[in-house]
Amino acid sequence: MAGILIIAHAPLATALRECIAHIYGGCPARIGALDVLPDSDPAVVVAQANAEIERLREENGALVLTDMFGATPSNIAARLATVPQVRVLAGVNLPMLVRAVCYRATPLDTLVEKALAGASKGVQPIGPSTPPPSNDCGCAPTPCAEAASEAVAKAAVSAAAASSAAQAATGTTGTTSSASAPSVAPALAFKPAGTA
Repeated sequence: MAGILIIAHAPLATALRECIAHIYGGCPARIGALDVLPDSDPAVVVAQANAEIERLREENGALVLTDMFGATPSNIAARLATVPQVRVLAGVNLPMLVRAVCYRATPLDTLVEKALAGASKGVQPIGPSTPPPSNDCGCAPTPCAEAASEAVAKAAVSAAAASSAAQAATGTTGTTSSASAPSVAPALAFKPAGTA
């Protein structure tokens, strides 16, 4: 499997990695994040990026994702493009990252194609006349979509159990009228990467 390194303006790289942890119920192995601060010394960050790519790179290489082409994080990421078995893509968004995680086991050039397709297919207009997305939108392969659905289902069951426990503790039955209390969906629990 290819390692993935996200290099972006702070705090985007870490936020994207945390989104992946949220979607998959934990951060998959070999996904790194390098946030570039406004006062970062580019030479120091390049050294950190090189060390991180060596840590993350696996048998079929590594994919580096960066946010904005031509900006400092992108220029740092570009320095990694000469490393063997490393590819660099600018314009990272969450659909691109989800696609990259799903296709990590494919050859590196296929992974690049899939990540680029995820990025472009993930940008869609939404409005009253927009049809709902189909299951075959191409944003994620079926195994990853199923894994994400399972994680969401588990979180929903946990939220329902917590709601039932809260009702039992307060003596409420959950039968409030809409006139007396607004309907609020329970928040899904978010566990940052690296926590137990």
